[in-house]
Amino acid sequence: MATTALSYTNLVANDNVTQPAGTTLVAAPTNNMQLANAFPELTVLRVTNTDDDTALTFTVKAGDSPPALAAGQGDLTVSVAFGTAEFIGPFESGRFVQSDGSMIFESTTTTGTVTVLKVARNT
Repeated sequence: MATTALSYTNLVANDNVTQPAGTTLVAAPTNNMQLANAFPELTVLRVTNTDDDTALTFTVKAGDSPPALAAGQGDLTVSVAFGTAEFIGPFESGRFVQSDGSMIFESTTTTGTVTVLKVARNT
C-alpha cells in the first residue's frame, strides 16, 4: 500500500494563516495518507471535494490498541458533498492514534484536497 505523507499547517495564536493549498487526496484501498507524530486533540482536517456531482467518503482510521484503547469504536467516516469543504476534528488519541504515533486517513476518490491544521495552544 502506497502512503502519502501529510504535514501540519500550524495555526498561530492571536494571528492569521493564509489558506494553504492542501494535499491532493489519494484513493483507498491501494493508497492512504499518514500524519506522522500526530497530536490528535490539536488536529483539525479541512477536506474539499472537487468531483463532478459525486460525494466522497473520507475516513479517519481507528488506531492500534494499545495505545488507542478506544479503537474498538471503529473508524470515523465523513461524507463530503461535491463543491464543499468539511472541517473534521479534533480527535481523541485514545481512538485514532497508531502504535507509531501517527494517524491514518483514506478517501474514496482523488478529486479533492486535505489540509491538516494544528490548533495552537494558548501561549
